Amino acid sequence: MVKERPWRCYRDIKRPYTRRSVSVPSKDYIKGVPQPRIAQFEMGKKKDYEYKLYLVAENYCQIRHTALEAARMTIVKTLEKSKEDYFVKLRVYPHHVYRENPLATGAGADRYQQGMRLSFGNPIGTACQVDKGQKIFEIRVDAKLLNVAKDALRKAKQKLPLRYKIVVEQSKKI
Repeated sequence: MVKERPWRCYRDIKRPYTRRSVSVPSKDYIKGVPQPRIAQFEMGKKKDYEYKLYLVAENYCQIRHTALEAARMTIVKTLEKSKEDYFVKLRVYPHHVYRENPLATGAGADRYQQGMRLSFGNPIGTACQVDKGQKIFEIRVDAKLLNVAKDALRKAKQKLPLRYKIVVEQSKKI
């Protein structure tokens, strides 16, 4: 299997490429888009908690679906070590389809490689386009689990491109 191209090639936001139909596949403008690898968008018990923590983007960027899944798995794994209740929500969805013009290398590649002719590229994955100040992850916990949740978001930041900050808010209990 061919290695994925480095994310620095796609990280900057360009115009969205999202026209695909789920309900009527014959109306797809973009064919052959792989499904996002994100398994779940909401994890844990939904109830009222004392604190809300957010992972907030500090730059405009694109985040690959595999990076979002890696960050989600890291957060859940860290929070599950403590036996307390929590709720995690992934607040973005990877709509943007990114593509690659595969270039052949090796001996004899020039015989069948077309170079930049028909170079639009094939869909190879999805990414979400994130604005500056947009919330990526939300974690709701009680006071006992606050430091563990901060640590989980700190670990998740390392799985994502560019810079993020952790914002803590106290919820209003009803």
